[in-house]
Amino acid sequence: MHHIVASMAGSIWKIVVKEGDVVANGQDVVILESMKMEIPIPSETDGKVKALKVKEGDFVNEGDLIAIIE
Repeated sequence: MHHIVASMAGSIWKIVVKEGDVVANGQDVVILESMKMEIPIPSETDGKVKALKVKEGDFVNEGDLIAIIE
């Protein structure tokens, strides 16, 4: 399993995938908003989204778990 974590503190602006979706390496999982910029957070592996640990509007800190890919 691979854990996707926040690269910086910010708000979850948009969730691009849903649980059960198949994702490719480099495919965006969520869009983080930080300092009025939109930062895509991609998957770092091919796999299936096992769990999303955030919802739109949530605030995350750097290193917080966003999703689990299996």
